[in-house]
Amino acid sequence: MLNPATPIESLSEALPFADYVLVMSVNPGFGGQKFIPSVLDKIRAVRQRIDALGKPIRLEIDGGVKVDNIGQIARAGADMFVAGSAIFGAKDYASTIAAMRAAIG
Repeated sequence: MLNPATPIESLSEALPFADYVLVMSVNPGFGGQKFIPSVLDKIRAVRQRIDALGKPIRLEIDGGVKVDNIGQIARAGADMFVAGSAIFGAKDYASTIAAMRAAIG
């Protein structure tokens, strides 16, 4: 797991053995936080490292994932998404999930 302030270099030794990498796009502690936009650069950098290995390592994002940013997060390289309050705070879970899937493409 990489918190927003954790450098990606900390992955160097473990990445070849990983099944997935979790990048936190908020500082862990409580739900409902706003996505930190600068984490998009970290997602891109981690995706480049994963792709360079040529292994099927998944890249998961947790924190502030919503309908209005999930497409941008996916384009940065994430392929697994944790969306808590964005779904459970919605009036219609199914339509929110459908909108997220549509935004991903």
